[in-house]
Amino acid sequence: MKAARPKILIVDDERDLVSTVEFRLKFSNYTVMTAANGQEGLAKAATEDPDLILLDIAMPIIDGHEMLKQLRANPKLKGIPVIMLTASCNRQDIAIASSYGVVHYVTKPFDFAELAEKVESALKHS
Repeated sequence: MKAARPKILIVDDERDLVSTVEFRLKFSNYTVMTAANGQEGLAKAATEDPDLILLDIAMPIIDGHEMLKQLRANPKLKGIPVIMLTASCNRQDIAIASSYGVVHYVTKPFDFAELAEKVESALKHS
């Protein structure tokens, strides 16, 4: 059974963006956790069991593509829906993300209302 307040993990190294998105999502009644890189994101995904992950590509230590690869290889974590939230809009990055089954690909800068709709959609279909 899903939690009354869905848990969202934001994995991104841009502190200002993370703070803004975290605030807006909490205001929309989500429980929000954050991680500054893919290594931290994988650890939090394993311990916090999020309902959705918002994931950047360009990050230190483990980037978003490698985190996606490791998520999908882990039987416990592979079913967590992922929305890419990244500045990268090149075809190769989009293709890689698609190959790992991301539910949406949102490029920065983005409209929060659009992101909120994609979050709601991803949670309904998970």
